[in-house]
Amino acid sequence: MTAPEPVKPDAFGFAPAFAVDEPAAHTLPFVFNTGHSGAVYPPDFIAASRLDALALRRSEDAHVDRLFAPVVTLGAPLLRANFPRAFLDVNREPFELDPRMFEGRLPPFANTRSMRVAGGLGTVPRVVADGQEIYARRLPVGEATSRIDGLYKPYHRTLRGLIQRTVRSHGHCVLIDCHSMPSTSLGRDTDSKADVVLGDRYGTACAPSLIDSVEVAFRARGFRVVRNKPYAGGFITEHYGEPNFGRHALQIEVNRALYMNEVSLAIAAGFPSLVAALESIIAEVAADLGDLTPSRMAAE
Repeated sequence: MTAPEPVKPDAFGFAPAFAVDEPAAHTLPFVFNTGHSGAVYPPDFIAASRLDALALRRSEDAHVDRLFAPVVTLGAPLLRANFPRAFLDVNREPFELDPRMFEGRLPPFANTRSMRVAGGLGTVPRVVADGQEIYARRLPVGEATSRIDGLYKPYHRTLRGLIQRTVRSHGHCVLIDCHSMPSTSLGRDTDSKADVVLGDRYGTACAPSLIDSVEVAFRARGFRVVRNKPYAGGFITEHYGEPNFGRHALQIEVNRALYMNEVSLAIAAGFPSLVAALESIIAEVAADLGDLTPSRMAAE
């Protein structure tokens, strides 16, 4: 048997930049996405940064792709980024950019005034998650547009294609956008001991029955769950969640303290049990999903 040829790195140094783990048969009407779990940091990117590799990883949803890997065996595809969130954030609008970061003029259609840009967390982030500046100097505008054209747009074409394929074959699609959150990120108005935050853009991105069933499944296994605070879902949940058209999107944020050391980013003793719990939750929700087709939704 001939070994497959190695994938040649792209212009950014990724080989490949992202991948779809396909099930043997796509039996579940689900698509899973881990757009912030990428952990490949090209040497040129590290060299251009004022931070070391570990500091850059503060924005990363470390190991989330591994947490949700069993969904492929259950019968759903998993789209996962290999490029890091600090390099490019696919959970933003395509041109959500901070003009202070760049030499040259941004395209006139760029969104330069969003709250996420103001916080330094645009499509090409200015800071890592703890607020440290990433770059030692300004970037050429062409660097932003090349990342968007070469990585962001292909990634979203792939995600959109998976959703469309699922709707064609199943009549509807449930997109689960998978993330992790720092244990210190929950504010005073939120249960500080929350294990999971479910985000459906305050009821607009998926059928109420879907988020209800996911919450019940988590709570039945002893997890503490809150909804939409402080994470209601980002661009992906908002953009792809169109329940009246049979496309449902739900963001799941898992507390990192459940499965990893938040300083070293090493997996902790709780990792295998959390993987098993997530697998059983998805299997349970999928088995009792009900009819999410648009005609049935409109009648409810």
